[in-house]
Amino acid sequence: MRHSNIWWIIAIVMLLIDFYVFQAVKTVSINTSERTKNIIFYTYWAVSVLTLTTFLLFPKIELFQTSKFFRNYVFAIMIGLLLAKIIAIIFFLIDDGRRGVLWTVKKVLPNSGSQLGIDADTIPRSAFLSWMGLGLGTTLFGTLLYGFSNKYNYQIKKVALAFENLPKAFKGLKIVHISDIHSGSFQDNKAVEHGVEMILKQNADIILFTGDLVNDRHNEILEYIPIFNKLQAPLGVYSTLGNHDYGDYVAWESDEAKAENLNKLKQAHATLGWRLLMNEHISLERNGEKIALLGIENWGAKGRFPKYGKMNEAHAGTEPYPFKILMSHDPSHWDAEVKTIYPDIDLMLSGHTHGMQFGVELPFFKFSPVQWMYKQWAGLYEDGKQKLYVNRGFGFIGYPGRVGILPEITVIELV
Repeated sequence: MRHSNIWWIIAIVMLLIDFYVFQAVKTVSINTSERTKNIIFYTYWAVSVLTLTTFLLFPKIELFQTSKFFRNYVFAIMIGLLLAKIIAIIFFLIDDGRRGVLWTVKKVLPNSGSQLGIDADTIPRSAFLSWMGLGLGTTLFGTLLYGFSNKYNYQIKKVALAFENLPKAFKGLKIVHISDIHSGSFQDNKAVEHGVEMILKQNADIILFTGDLVNDRHNEILEYIPIFNKLQAPLGVYSTLGNHDYGDYVAWESDEAKAENLNKLKQAHATLGWRLLMNEHISLERNGEKIALLGIENWGAKGRFPKYGKMNEAHAGTEPYPFKILMSHDPSHWDAEVKTIYPDIDLMLSGHTHGMQFGVELPFFKFSPVQWMYKQWAGLYEDGKQKLYVNRGFGFIGYPGRVGILPEITVIELV
């Protein structure tokens, strides 16, 4: 099926959703004045038509695809409105199920229907369920708008991890772990610079970045190089690639152009002063003792995420090291390969999920819809002697905000 046909099918579904939600809008406004009804109805359809028109024009107008404002806010508002309507529809469907049962009773058992007080030719919608659906949908949309203010609200997460086999020289080692910068989404250089200053204040021994420096194109990081090249640490700054770094999600004029984009992105890591680990390992030495740091390209076990990583190449030659840290962007790699084939990996560091940038985190409870796809999606996970830490992401993509799951700078101390 052609891409344009899919686009039109989605647009038709959106229009049908608008008509369905409008029935509830009419129900809750039934007792208002004609003037108020007209204002509500015209406003509803003006927003719906504008949203649908923008959606249809998206693949045709280059500005919509390249503008950060459009990609960050207009598109997010469109998606937010759609999600709000979908939440509302759940209640409308429950109401229609109720109406269907009552209609069946009326037609099949007319006498019973009369006793139940459903003799009318039509069975009205429930004002309560209509209000409930619209109220929760509006609350969700309002929450997403509020989340715009949290996208640069960086939080420091401090974690102490104990390992029996950690060489004494590395006890007390302080690691700053960051992930998913997504520089193509940034619009506030000062806010980003503040985040970098927060990292520097941690006085880390080593800084590790686990992928997704850009959204798609290497030039997205260029204006932020003077900010991120300030990151320095005694043992160095090391990085890996994430799924977005390969440019797989945009159309290139040729395979050569795509390859050139990736090569220039690798050069950007070097310009930043970061040592990019491409399916390899290096030795970290402290007071005469050594541990291994491994870094692989993106390797995802979920969905259609690519498997560029070659763990066998990175792991080869690490046998003599008593302790091993792995940088691998996608946390699904842990269950799929690391735990089963490489049990000598002591600590794996990942990102990728962003905690979906939406969820709830309480001391004894955390939830995000992303956990329906990823078993390990935010924070620390342990299995025997192996540990995985999933960073919630420094940046953002798609939705220009954070609700409940804030951008993260992780400080890990090995004890």
